[in-house]
Amino acid sequence: MRGLLKAFGTLSDWSAFAESWNALEPDTYLASVGLHRRRRHAVFSATPEGITREAHQPHYQSRDYNSLQGGIERWFAPVLPQVADSASLRCILQFCHACFGALAPKATRWHIELHQFRIEARPGEPGQPTPEGIHRDGVDYVLVLLVDRRNIASGTTTIHAADGTLLGSFTLTRPLDAALVDDARVFHGVTPVEPEDPTKPSHRDVLVVTFRQR
Repeated sequence: MRGLLKAFGTLSDWSAFAESWNALEPDTYLASVGLHRRRRHAVFSATPEGITREAHQPHYQSRDYNSLQGGIERWFAPVLPQVADSASLRCILQFCHACFGALAPKATRWHIELHQFRIEARPGEPGQPTPEGIHRDGVDYVLVLLVDRRNIASGTTTIHAADGTLLGSFTLTRPLDAALVDDARVFHGVTPVEPEDPTKPSHRDVLVVTFRQR
């Protein structure tokens, strides 16, 4: 994955980019149902002329795609400017634009949503990377990129057919391990995570980028 990304830019500021996950804000919507997650959110657009950050706006999913929190506009803390403008993020977005654009060559405009997630696991209280369960995001394509994984057990990604049949599973274990998902064709989920050592802090940090044709 590192080689693929470097064809579209540089990861020279990756350390600072990964460190920005320490500045995420609590997901108050998920906390209202007794679960814990930190996140930031941003919206971009992509055209043949390039990728541009859009004004901050809510994240919305219908109940068809998110039975837990669908049907409402959710406002999350915005991705910080220094993160949005970082070389690492620009490299990742350029890669996604080229990769997903090649799969849909007739698409000229894309709506991009960017999510920084931190799932925290606590003793006796597993973290829920996908609290909505096995799902689709309601977009065209998804990148899930592991940023950091500390003192975490499990967190296995599963890919399913529309009828629920398990097609495969794998665990993102190292920074830059990634999953590329054709959201129209398959469902995906992640198993709960628990601390390997319950006496120490634990978290799973991921970047999720979704592309939807406009």
